[in-house]
Amino acid sequence: MFAGVVAGIATLAADARSEITSGGADVSLYKPENGPAVNIFVGSHVHEYLTVQGNYVWNRNDVTLTAVRATESGPSFYDAPRVSSQHAFIGDVLLYFRERRSAIRPYLSAGVGVVRFQTTARGGDSVRNATLPPTTAVATHAVLRVAVGLDVSLGGHWGARYSFSEGLSSNPISAQLSPPGQRSLANFQNLFGVVRSF
Repeated sequence: MFAGVVAGIATLAADARSEITSGGADVSLYKPENGPAVNIFVGSHVHEYLTVQGNYVWNRNDVTLTAVRATESGPSFYDAPRVSSQHAFIGDVLLYFRERRSAIRPYLSAGVGVVRFQTTARGGDSVRNATLPPTTAVATHAVLRVAVGLDVSLGGHWGARYSFSEGLSSNPISAQLSPPGQRSLANFQNLFGVVRSF
């Protein structure tokens, strides 16, 4: 058995959409900022090269939702800053490429779980002749996560871990845009931390 915690930076993929019609033009997008992320995990080595692991993952990112509509009657727009947070529970399978006694062990992993996504207004909205997105929105979706990583032995029961992961889920941010975006939400995380074996 082992347990550990890794922390670092989360980056959300952006999205945008445009619609041009005879009556006018609509453009919407959201711009995410990098934010903190934490992954707490516990697992078990079931084979020399195979491991199962359970994870709690949290990250926070500021995003700005923007929409512009141009028609013959005049323009309308909004610019809405939001704070987004994600809480996810994910089960992973890790495939290592070196034996457990090796000092450096690279791995690939894949897992599925559930993520709760929330956005909250943080002030500074700008609006003209348009309806703002809701000040608070909550959504729960399935998530698929894949990762590459590296475990490094530090001696005794301690080790260091680096991982780079991508989580894919439905996009509750794009759903708030007008017109709605069409891409899935990608959550990229660069994480460093420690592992303790038992």
